[in-house]
Amino acid sequence: MERESFENEQIAQIMNDQFVNIKVDREERPDIDEIYMTAVQAMTGQGGWPMTVFLAPDLRPFYGGTYFPPEDRYGRPGFPKVLTSIATSYRENRDEIENKASELMRALEENTQFLTPGNIPGEAILSGACEQLKSSYNSTYGGFGGAPKFPHSMGLSLLLRHHMRRDDPQVLAMVEHTLKSMARGGMNDQLAGGFHRYSTDEHWLVPHFEKMLYDNALLVCVYLEAYQVTQDNFYLQVVEDTLAYVLREMTSPEGGFYSAQDADSEGEEGKYFTWFPEEIEELLGEQDAALFMRYYGVSPEGNFEHGRSILHVENELADIARVLQVSAGQLLEVIERGQKVLLAARQQRIAPERDDKILLAWNGLMISAMARAYQVCGEEHYLKAAVVAADFTLENMVRDGQLLHTYKDGQARIAAFQDDYACLINGLLDLYEASFELRFFLAAEHWAEVMIERFWDAEDGGFFYAEAEAKDLIVRSKSPFDNATPSGNSIGALVLLRLGAMKADRALWQRGEQTLALFEQLLRRSPSAGSQMLCALDFYLAKPSEVALIGDREECRAFADVLHRCFAPNKILVAAEPGANQAERALPLLEGKLQMGSRAFVCRDQTCSRPLPTPIDLQDELEGGLYDHG
Repeated sequence: MERESFENEQIAQIMNDQFVNIKVDREERPDIDEIYMTAVQAMTGQGGWPMTVFLAPDLRPFYGGTYFPPEDRYGRPGFPKVLTSIATSYRENRDEIENKASELMRALEENTQFLTPGNIPGEAILSGACEQLKSSYNSTYGGFGGAPKFPHSMGLSLLLRHHMRRDDPQVLAMVEHTLKSMARGGMNDQLAGGFHRYSTDEHWLVPHFEKMLYDNALLVCVYLEAYQVTQDNFYLQVVEDTLAYVLREMTSPEGGFYSAQDADSEGEEGKYFTWFPEEIEELLGEQDAALFMRYYGVSPEGNFEHGRSILHVENELADIARVLQVSAGQLLEVIERGQKVLLAARQQRIAPERDDKILLAWNGLMISAMARAYQVCGEEHYLKAAVVAADFTLENMVRDGQLLHTYKDGQARIAAFQDDYACLINGLLDLYEASFELRFFLAAEHWAEVMIERFWDAEDGGFFYAEAEAKDLIVRSKSPFDNATPSGNSIGALVLLRLGAMKADRALWQRGEQTLALFEQLLRRSPSAGSQMLCALDFYLAKPSEVALIGDREECRAFADVLHRCFAPNKILVAAEPGANQAERALPLLEGKLQMGSRAFVCRDQTCSRPLPTPIDLQDELEGGLYDHG
């Protein structure tokens, strides 16, 4: 719309003559976006971006929608027609406009006020969500529903938990089919790694080529979980390729992670990422190019605009090698060599612009991804990246005792929102469990206290999205539902439960319970819309296992390697060297254990197993499984 309408002089003239135009960056002001997106969904039954909302002077919405084309098409009215009609109605039918604004305000207020604490949801809601996901599963191509298709990473994580709880091979097959289809399709950058935003078709072939930091963080986590469940190295390779992209192209010199990479270059979406056959032949030579193009589905007619092709993989390498009458090893060698050559050539093109804002919540998600990748893969550079990013945020995105939402060009600004706090805290807890550095646990504990102070609803429980001091908002919203990123309440509930278990702090644990109970009705009505909240519920119902490791860093790491081989999301992990008195004071699970030398303990409700002196002993203890719903 910016290119088609806002930069069109005739349309801009109508806008400037009839309206006061306010353009909001939804990434910088997600609190504003959330309120008016709710209004648009109430008006139209759907949401999305770009979003256009018409407001009365007191900021109450009375009309809105998503994309409006510059002229009538796609069954949508053109933007000039919409502008003219709204301006006429505002002048001539002010009572009607006022009634609509009042009606929408009531809906927005009820959206926060009707919430009343219920019972803590039970396992039936988890099963109901999984049944909903099953009903929308696309058995042909994987994923859920038709075009456009989004990754649904949080839903996939929920399904993996359901599989572990119920030993449901059908659910595991759904997850594997979806993850492999996405990874082999045009959704995944086959040369450089990293996932694009979504697929415009149901085949995962033609993406919207924008790459978002949060998508890649969330997908890394679910691919790691799939590896833990299946031990299939395919998933580990996807993780390594994705994080290589993030470290190479999305990491600032200071260590924070950038927000996004655009879809367009030279005025065309996808031009940077797609290929003509003759380009590949020139780079690889005729013989290698024929093998490479057959593997990646490049054809003379192309599968994208102007005869260009999006690299994707439709069949297993061994099957393609058999058809081409070459050995699998020979084909693999050609593919790997071709990837390097094409990537080097692509890097000489004009690249899409990068959004170099550093957003706190999204950095928290990527800190989690890097820390968990280190736990599973053991690669030190992932841990280093997580540590540097955490230190960057804690040093540069804090002012006057509060966190700040965004950082760019050496300046942090805008008071952080509740999901910023929650995602950073969760990242710090993951980083503590990966590094065993107590300072990250203490930072998580501190910022959780601040989050509760600034956002907690003392009357009904749960978290408001914005602080009480935010005076430019028409309502304070509170939601459990995930959008492209997890809701602040879902991550908030999880960190309250994690910290409550790690600190043996009943008050924190009960706040987590309150949050789950507050949203029971909404989760019962639309369970699959709150997949991350249901992952928090799964953690709660499992009564998480508590693992304590005693020893130096290498000894603790040897124990942790055993622990992270399996998929056991519902656990907490604490560790310390013998004699680490500060850690013993901070973490009650360590009390009385720091004089025993290298040991591991597996506990429930602070009641622990016998001391386990070796990783093999720990493995034997875990044979019964950490995934227990009591």
